[in-house]
Amino acid sequence: MLPPSLARTVNEYRARHGDLIRQFARFVGVGLTAAVAHFSTLAILVEMDAVGPVLGSAVGFVMGGIVSYVLNRRFTFDATRSHAGAVPRFIVVAGVAFVLNETLMWLFVHEAGLFYLLAQFLTTGITMMWTFTGYRVWAFAHRSTVRG
Repeated sequence: MLPPSLARTVNEYRARHGDLIRQFARFVGVGLTAAVAHFSTLAILVEMDAVGPVLGSAVGFVMGGIVSYVLNRRFTFDATRSHAGAVPRFIVVAGVAFVLNETLMWLFVHEAGLFYLLAQFLTTGITMMWTFTGYRVWAFAHRSTVRG
């Protein structure tokens, strides 16, 4: 049971930011699904000695990215922008995230000596903040009907 003043604050915050909180929760759910595709691809490629962890992460990132686009467009952002308008924007945001992913993976694995799955976990958390913001305010943002 929350004290009345704290309960009031929580309710006010929820009323003011409820839509954003729900959207972020959906983004995390979609992200977990995309992360399964990413981490599975990474682990399979590394454990089969097909590639190293940084390249495996790159391939996994692409697999997770496909899952992310499809599910985020439909469930998280309820995008009204056409695929022709959303895909290039998604690719730009995901491209920055890809560079960030690869840079952090290289630093965590080769410089810090972290186990590759721990490195990927940390990297995913960091890139998640960038992608949520980029997808929300630009890639999947509703098209404006006003021309200016």
